[in-house]
Amino acid sequence: MFDLQRILHLIPGILLGLTVHEFCHAFTAWKLGDNTARDQGRLTLNPLKHIDPMGFLFIVIAGFGWAKPVQFDPGQLRNFRRDKALIAAAGPLSNFVLGVLLIYIVKAMLHFDSGFPNTLINILFYAAFINFALFVFNLIPIPPLDGSHIVFSGFNFKPETENIFRKIGVPILFVILIVQNFAKVTILPIGGIVRAIIRVFM
Repeated sequence: MFDLQRILHLIPGILLGLTVHEFCHAFTAWKLGDNTARDQGRLTLNPLKHIDPMGFLFIVIAGFGWAKPVQFDPGQLRNFRRDKALIAAAGPLSNFVLGVLLIYIVKAMLHFDSGFPNTLINILFYAAFINFALFVFNLIPIPPLDGSHIVFSGFNFKPETENIFRKIGVPILFVILIVQNFAKVTILPIGGIVRAIIRVFM
């Protein structure tokens, strides 16, 4: 069912989560010696530099989507396997930290009960939920998600082998997400994990 009010409440959290996620990929790559993302204008918190219009639309409508991937040059990294894992992990970890921060803001607002508008509380809570969902989802070790890059960094795969996994992983991931969203079959229990994380911090 199309719920315009709910979508409007979700959009700030989606923009914030995707922007911080991609910025932290770019920032980590830059700190590790690779200037590629910086030179491409990705070392910024401007959402317009990170949001993919189609991917954003998919998130709003279907509940899953993507941002513009941050590129890096392996030749500029000092320790490719280690640095690749660090760059990949930076995005999901930033979403986790942001989710915790937002949850504590919501807790404080509810605790002090100082007349904060319910709309603002809902937007912040949705933003926390979205960031925890981005954290959990992106750690799934299926290409092209960050979790796959972290796992691959532990193996000395040839680039050709990783490309094969990537070609297989992308359609598999889309099939799983489509079946889960439209057939209402739980394959990846992301929502349940996110709710468990929120219960811990709430």
